[in-house]
Amino acid sequence: MAITAATPTDLSITFDISAAVAPGVNPYSARGLRGTLSPIDAAQGIDKLARTVNGGLIDISAPQMRKYRLSVAGNDYAPPALDGLWVGMIVNVNSHVEMAVLTATGITSRTPVSGSVRTEGDFTYYRPSFQMMVVEYNIDREEWEQAVSWTLALEEI
Repeated sequence: MAITAATPTDLSITFDISAAVAPGVNPYSARGLRGTLSPIDAAQGIDKLARTVNGGLIDISAPQMRKYRLSVAGNDYAPPALDGLWVGMIVNVNSHVEMAVLTATGITSRTPVSGSVRTEGDFTYYRPSFQMMVVEYNIDREEWEQAVSWTLALEEI
């Protein structure tokens, strides 16, 4: 089952689920889609740095914790059909958030989504593909305005 928007968007989330429920980003639930890609909590913060006896700043973070969190938010008139999507479910995500690398290196830290790679000058841009776990989501509705806001947080496994 692919979660995609009826309006054009590059976000795609797929997962195995019973045919009895059909989650998705239905029409009028994803205009103004916003995404934030950031390191997971275990990969950022001052506790990942230390000072040497000479006062130099060094990185003491664990390389295996260099994973991403993707937060997606939408605002529209209908909620996404997320019934059946639960915290702890593993999903495949084609992110709509782009990353960039120097073209000369040709090395991306994550697998690019097919067809998402583009080059401008010395940089190559791509949308990463991830295997992630659902961390949380919520849906808000403003009755008078008939407006729906929703967020979905995912972390790379």
